[in-house]
Amino acid sequence: MPQEEKLLNTIPVGNLGIIALESSKDLGSKVNDYIVEWRNDRDSSSNETIAFAGYQKDSYLVDAVCPRFGTGEAKGLIKQSVRGFDLYLLVDVCNYSLTYSVCGHKNHMSPDDHYQDLKRVIAAVGGKARRITVIMPFLYESRQHKRSSRESLDCALALQELTKMGVESILTFDAHDPRVQNAIPLNSFETVQPTYQFIKALLKNVKDLTIDSDHMMVISPDEGGMSRAVYYANVLGLEMGMFYKRRDYTTIVDGRNPIVAHEFLGTDIEGKDMLIIDDMISSGESMIDVATELKRRKAGRIFVACTFGLFTNGFDKFDEAYEKGLIDYVLTTNLVYQPEELLTKPYYINVNMSKYIALLIDTLNHDGSISELLNPTERIQNLLNKYKI
Repeated sequence: MPQEEKLLNTIPVGNLGIIALESSKDLGSKVNDYIVEWRNDRDSSSNETIAFAGYQKDSYLVDAVCPRFGTGEAKGLIKQSVRGFDLYLLVDVCNYSLTYSVCGHKNHMSPDDHYQDLKRVIAAVGGKARRITVIMPFLYESRQHKRSSRESLDCALALQELTKMGVESILTFDAHDPRVQNAIPLNSFETVQPTYQFIKALLKNVKDLTIDSDHMMVISPDEGGMSRAVYYANVLGLEMGMFYKRRDYTTIVDGRNPIVAHEFLGTDIEGKDMLIIDDMISSGESMIDVATELKRRKAGRIFVACTFGLFTNGFDKFDEAYEKGLIDYVLTTNLVYQPEELLTKPYYINVNMSKYIALLIDTLNHDGSISELLNPTERIQNLLNKYKI
């Protein structure tokens, strides 16, 4: 049964409302445009019933802001009624481009600031919405997901806090460790993989790929990302290789143990194209180290695909790596803030996730199952068959 028929056979949970916080305004606007277009194109005969009241609108975006006082304090403010709404809150905790004034000084917003604004908006809803779903692509504090010494468990605490405030479900993308959902076992928590979108973007931008085990290989840059790389290798019919990081656990630099060496486990890679898969590019040092090691082993072209391109130390090292021929393309999504400078890089491929998020929201608003959307294997195979023709 087509997706359209599935949706129209179920009544919406409530009037759809999308609150895109300031950090996600661009992404929220694109998501809204897709849903407006889809719903205006659907058969409107059933929309005249009371169950479908307010189903077709010019916009589903709810006007919400977080104004600040001169001290830097803030409040959440929703400028329209959301009583009975099925609300979806979009927030990008990594958007460092936003600033606010503190006693005349300019502060860049940190993940903590974005998370506080999210709570302020939820508090402003005041329990009037029928359901609240938080879509947080980069899960707040997800890198602090387990306790290895006397330290805080920030991500688990944040998840518990949101659910206690009335959030029914949380959607995130490529969680650093999905087991953090054990902190809220009675609530819905989905971690979505952008596998299909990455493969689609790669096939669209690189026309001369030979996707078989003789010409291409999937690489995991560390042991933590093995399951991700195994999935890519299986759906593409490729072999997989892995690096593991030897660290110096006697010292701490920038909050982590420095990497001493990258050790490779896998078959011969000479002449093969390499697809390096990971969840994020932070400083990018380990990714470039992996590319260097692969080139030392006479690898062919190198494609780096990471869900979140944070580039915390800027782009100089990637520019240099591209000029040296270490990397050919870098693919990251628009789930987090992308500086204009990044979008103009000759090696950069932007993976647009707005249509996928719109599809998830549209389906959930009808209380439909998203299982098929979370498992893209069939769509990937169809994509590969078209590419090979």
